Amino acid sequence: MAQFTWTFDAPTGTYKNFTLSSKLYESAVENSVFMDHVLPQEGFGKKQGESLTLTRIMNITEPLNADLDESVRIPEDEFLLSTRAITVNELGRAVPFTSLSMDLSKYDLENPIQRKLREQMRLVLDTKAATAFKTTLVKYAPTGVLATPTNVVVTNGTNVTAATRALQVFDVEEIRDLLFDTYQTPPLEGGDYLGIFRTLGLRGIKRDPAWERWHQYTDPQAKWNGEVGRIEGVRFMETNHANALAKRALIGEGVVFGDEGVALVEAMTPELRAAIPSDFGRSKAIAWYGILAMGTIWDTANPGEAKIVHVTSA
Repeated sequence: MAQFTWTFDAPTGTYKNFTLSSKLYESAVENSVFMDHVLPQEGFGKKQGESLTLTRIMNITEPLNADLDESVRIPEDEFLLSTRAITVNELGRAVPFTSLSMDLSKYDLENPIQRKLREQMRLVLDTKAATAFKTTLVKYAPTGVLATPTNVVVTNGTNVTAATRALQVFDVEEIRDLLFDTYQTPPLEGGDYLGIFRTLGLRGIKRDPAWERWHQYTDPQAKWNGEVGRIEGVRFMETNHANALAKRALIGEGVVFGDEGVALVEAMTPELRAAIPSDFGRSKAIAWYGILAMGTIWDTANPGEAKIVHVTSA
């Protein structure tokens, strides 16, 4: 099992050790935003099986005419329920180290190991959440050219269209209308839909002259702050987490969603654990571990049920 190692300063000859810095420097990590927008499911935990079944109420069809005749019985409509099961599984990673490394190292290594494991856990969970959002059946690809934009929307979960231009305000308008009008998706708390995009996707919007005109009076500091802000009832967030959203040519990748997007089912909330030392205390390890899963609450592309639009390219 891999341990952390020192790198020698010469391939041959006498090795020498220079003075080490007093501070231990750490690599930067990608940001994560998806986990803040999943819906934890209450009433599920240990000793309750491997899956949680979500119960969903289907819409009752609106009649063309609900007028009644005095001598005719009131027509009856069918009330339907549907279910979706989300199965949990184990997640975790560990870092081993030895008591010798702790005894001889200048640095306190245990705390940095714990901190880096927590960061890794956060990124892994963020990728899991993003993957769940992207399983929506509704896929959107920007097509045409910037001067005459078009789009292709598929509802089978497989996007076979390549994007031919960058995202622009036109796409925000189209996606908003898809969610509000076509799918009747309720917005999040606060009345807005939320779009999470890789940097390249938002850069296309910020280069659109229509975006600049939009914010000229409403939010003139947006360009200064590097923010897209709120357009057509859609708020935007940016991420540089490569495993969560790909850096696809021209558009990056992103999702726009409303309420009831992705459910979080936890049998055990992820936590850090220290291994029981072995070999008379010489071998040690720290791990993060949890039992959970995430999935879309609605796995259809029907009006009133689809809650997420995945912006992508073949």
